[in-house]
Amino acid sequence: MGLIALLSASIYAVIGLVKLATFRASIFDLVIFDQAVRNYAHFRPPYVPAVGAFHGRGLEYLQIADHFSPAYALLAPFYWIHDGPESLVVAQALLFAAAIPFVWLFARRVLGTAPAYLVAVAYALSWPVAQAIAFDAHEVMFVPLLTSIMIERYHAGRHGPAFAAMAGLLLVKEDMGLMVIGFAIYLFVTGDRFRGLCCAAIGAGGVMLTRGALIPMLGGSTDDFWAYGHLGPDAPSAVLTLLRDPVGALLIPFNDEAKVDTLFLMVWPTLLLCLLSPLSLAALPHVLERMLSDRALWWQADFQYSAFTVVILLLAGVDGLARLLRRFRRGDDRSLKLAWAFGACVIAVTLVPRFALDQLYHPSFYRGDEVKVAAAREAVSKVPAGVVVEAANSVGPALSGRATVLLWSGQSSGAPWVVADTARWEFPFGSAEEQAATVGRLEAEGYRRVFERDGYVVLNRP
Repeated sequence: MGLIALLSASIYAVIGLVKLATFRASIFDLVIFDQAVRNYAHFRPPYVPAVGAFHGRGLEYLQIADHFSPAYALLAPFYWIHDGPESLVVAQALLFAAAIPFVWLFARRVLGTAPAYLVAVAYALSWPVAQAIAFDAHEVMFVPLLTSIMIERYHAGRHGPAFAAMAGLLLVKEDMGLMVIGFAIYLFVTGDRFRGLCCAAIGAGGVMLTRGALIPMLGGSTDDFWAYGHLGPDAPSAVLTLLRDPVGALLIPFNDEAKVDTLFLMVWPTLLLCLLSPLSLAALPHVLERMLSDRALWWQADFQYSAFTVVILLLAGVDGLARLLRRFRRGDDRSLKLAWAFGACVIAVTLVPRFALDQLYHPSFYRGDEVKVAAAREAVSKVPAGVVVEAANSVGPALSGRATVLLWSGQSSGAPWVVADTARWEFPFGSAEEQAATVGRLEAEGYRRVFERDGYVVLNRP
């Protein structure tokens, strides 16, 4: 089991480090969290200048005012070893892999040793983890480990560690109280009603405290991530809208092809058996948070969002199989348990070519665009250490370890250094032509070119 976890962590780290080295990582979001953890490592508040400048809230904008994720402070020791975004990439890889032993323990207890290894491999190769690993670094890195501890330890009768992990979720992100509420629903449905009610109160209190009080108090805005304008201007009005039309509410999660595709991809790796387990209820609030929103990116399978619930649904599949076998009085049928675990592992393997792990066996992934990489490396070498620099989204991570990086956009922050890309589209611009026009405007404002190659332009204003 340790070997599976170690190999998985190595693979995850390779993907992230290669993307970083070949200028395929981004300021939004790798640099954001790199800045926060670096400040924690130096015993400073978790300022994220990249976000603060982008939203016009100043360079001393706090990460916990954007997303309430104080759990990032736990990664500070990695920066004492190496002060750079590479440490964040490695830490994320280790955290995702750290869930594997708990997934294995749960599956071994329910299905047996051999199926447990197959289930562990199915998690390691799962598409939600692959997509999260491939898209920079995010607070989701903490969630598979915490949910696996929460579920496995509770199932083992070790309630202390289980509820400690559950409480830890509240420090990962402001909406993780919804996942706590989901686990509370599972407890209530399975007969542990008192603990279920307590956990529901804790989850609801966590959401209200972080979103309603802490984030505004720290300088953030609850409107930043309010994605339910089609339902109402705030949570109470949205709930009333859903209650007035319950049939319409039930149809919202299925009213777009992308939603249906993502929902199917989330349950298919368990051969749909997760739907037979009440443990799936723990994932329900977070899934609804995504599918009821008006933000198409939240519905997609291409980003990190499905990794929040991957462990819950996989272990629900294990539990669903056990419940199905008991119902047909085949609870001791080892062959059926092994067959399902093998099937789950095969599905994980067949999905690899569709998602990010597919990159690993293509040599071109490790090289990247060699001309672009060489030009980008030379461009960032022109920027001195210790300065404030506005950088193109894909260039910023290479500077983050030695400069204060802001996102280069159409709204200048007045930084003395700018690293622009006029040849390729970069977020948040609309086109490469717009980027070239922005460079021209900056030169008219007094910036001078100190470097130009393959579309990369380095500007300085004394």
